[in-house]
Amino acid sequence: MSDGHGPTPETPSGWSAEQPPPYSAPPASPWTAPGAQQPVPTGQAYGPPAQQPPQPPQQAPYGQAPQTPYPPHPQQQPGYGYMPPPALRPGIIPLRPLALGDILDGTIKLIRSNPKAVLGLSAVAALLASVPLAVGQAFLLDAMPSFDDPEGIAAAESQLNSISGIAGQYAGTLVSSAISFVVVTLLTGVLTRILGRAVFGGNISAGEAWQLVKGRIPALFGVVGMMAAIMIVPMIVFVLLLVAIVMNASGTGAIGWIVGLTVLFLVVYVAYYLFFRTRFAFASPAVVLEGRGPVDAMRRSWHLVTGDFWRVFGILLLTSLLVGLVASLLTFPFTLLGTMLGMLGTSSVTNTVISAVLIAVGGTLGAMLTYPFEAGVSGLLYADRRMRSEAFDLVLQTAAIEQQRQGWVHASADELWHPSNSIRS
Repeated sequence: MSDGHGPTPETPSGWSAEQPPPYSAPPASPWTAPGAQQPVPTGQAYGPPAQQPPQPPQQAPYGQAPQTPYPPHPQQQPGYGYMPPPALRPGIIPLRPLALGDILDGTIKLIRSNPKAVLGLSAVAALLASVPLAVGQAFLLDAMPSFDDPEGIAAAESQLNSISGIAGQYAGTLVSSAISFVVVTLLTGVLTRILGRAVFGGNISAGEAWQLVKGRIPALFGVVGMMAAIMIVPMIVFVLLLVAIVMNASGTGAIGWIVGLTVLFLVVYVAYYLFFRTRFAFASPAVVLEGRGPVDAMRRSWHLVTGDFWRVFGILLLTSLLVGLVASLLTFPFTLLGTMLGMLGTSSVTNTVISAVLIAVGGTLGAMLTYPFEAGVSGLLYADRRMRSEAFDLVLQTAAIEQQRQGWVHASADELWHPSNSIRS
């Protein structure tokens, strides 16, 4: 019978498992020199190895990199908060405040995702605006004689310098500008409805978009009329001022006043036009997506632009320059060919028709890409301003999660743009 001090099968050294042997090696000191060999305690021959203290990295020789690498940057490790997860993007844009690249990329995706509706409507609008201009230019070229007819050139110059010649020269341009102004506003409304669905990855046909927008046509025409009044009133005042100067002055003094006032007016009017164009850039989206009336929509656009005027102005101006350059490149070959045909060819109805067709084709191709791009940028800027000023991105994200859960985009997404859904409206 053992008294607890002899060896047993459980404890070969004769000591219990709970009590360490009295003559075992002392525990290792935590201050042992780095790299020194540590003896293994005899009392732990059949147990787990003794825990060694962490070894600091050894000093590397001068000019060499340390053997122990530094830990990776916190941005490369999960859980540090330096890399937020990407925003939801069910459609053409990420559902967060947009940068310039997001707006331009989203506009291109809008055209590519629904080319039949977007480009088809744009082609119809561009054709309506290009035909009067093409006809006016073609008849103007038809009235011009060939270069080898000096007498005809002199007669044509006197005709073009007359009042009827000037009216005929610019009538097509004025009619085309008026039609373009109306058509672009209506097209912006229809494309805005397509864009509102494309944000969630949904497609809508041109017929469906028209059915949704046709009830808003009177309000869109109201916006067109108010914008036209804002732009035309300064011109009327300027013309009346010139008439008064001509009636009350004479000679070189009147000519000097007219030239000086014309230059000053052009400079001021360009600034005036750009200011109000920026301020009311979101009137059409507000009419279509929010169901507002003309006055309320223009007030809504003014409010959305406030606080970020220069950014909106810069993006709209840059867009106009870009699309103008692209449209010029597409239009130039057709316009040049039509002009040369009208000036060098013989004066005939066939020649006039061919020249008008070429000019109209060039104008249609240029405007077919210009109109949807400007409308898309305006619509996405409208969405961006609502995200920044009303936290509308949270509304869109919540709706996108629900859409993904259901697996399809339904028409209720159109109602999300109503201002009652904004968090801070």
